[in-house]
Amino acid sequence: MALLDPSLVSLKADLAAFATRQKLPSVYYSHEFVDEGGLISYSVNFRNLFSRSAAYVDKILKGAKPGDLPIEQPTKFELIVNMKTARALNIKVPNSILVRADKVIE
Repeated sequence: MALLDPSLVSLKADLAAFATRQKLPSVYYSHEFVDEGGLISYSVNFRNLFSRSAAYVDKILKGAKPGDLPIEQPTKFELIVNMKTARALNIKVPNSILVRADKVIE
């Protein structure tokens, strides 16, 4: 599993390729890694998270006190599976995962 570290994003293609060459199943924190050949990502939907942040900023700019605003947890997550990588690793991804996936890369 690739750790949540922004500096790893610049190495996403290299990390995904290395994991595949070494026959290591890999789970990532961002869809960008799976787009580059990683096996699976399960993460917060960052677009939704940033949208919720903008709503907080809007409330603060309209006079709300930050300390009075509730703390929110992420509510939207996304699961992405790269079947091309699964085949390269000789992994059969269960249908129960595929039907739950937000995106399946063939």
